[in-house]
Amino acid sequence: MIIKLNEMVFYGFHGTHDEERSLGQRFIVSARLHTDPALDKSIRHLEDTIDYTSVYADIREVMETQQFHLLEVCANVLADLLIEKYPLLCRVELCIKKPSVPIQGTLASVEVQLCKDR
Repeated sequence: MIIKLNEMVFYGFHGTHDEERSLGQRFIVSARLHTDPALDKSIRHLEDTIDYTSVYADIREVMETQQFHLLEVCANVLADLLIEKYPLLCRVELCIKKPSVPIQGTLASVEVQLCKDR
């Protein structure tokens, strides 16, 4: 089974520039949570699967309370946290998008993607 949390928007203070870390900005996070396909048919109750409301709260906590100079570090911290906290999680795929990038030029966003297996 794949559980998707699409385009969660958080306000955080991540970036290499002092202004990014003092003023903050929006970050858009998407997560794909893979469970063991052999267990999918046995899902009957919330404890048989991954509680996505809890996952959302965990991602929000990291995005809104911690600071990272690099999105790559942030993605690794999130992936490690989710793999550790949710034993039914076999693989996590994360995308962290930064729509307001301090680059002189036209650019919709920058994003990092990370895929991590248990």
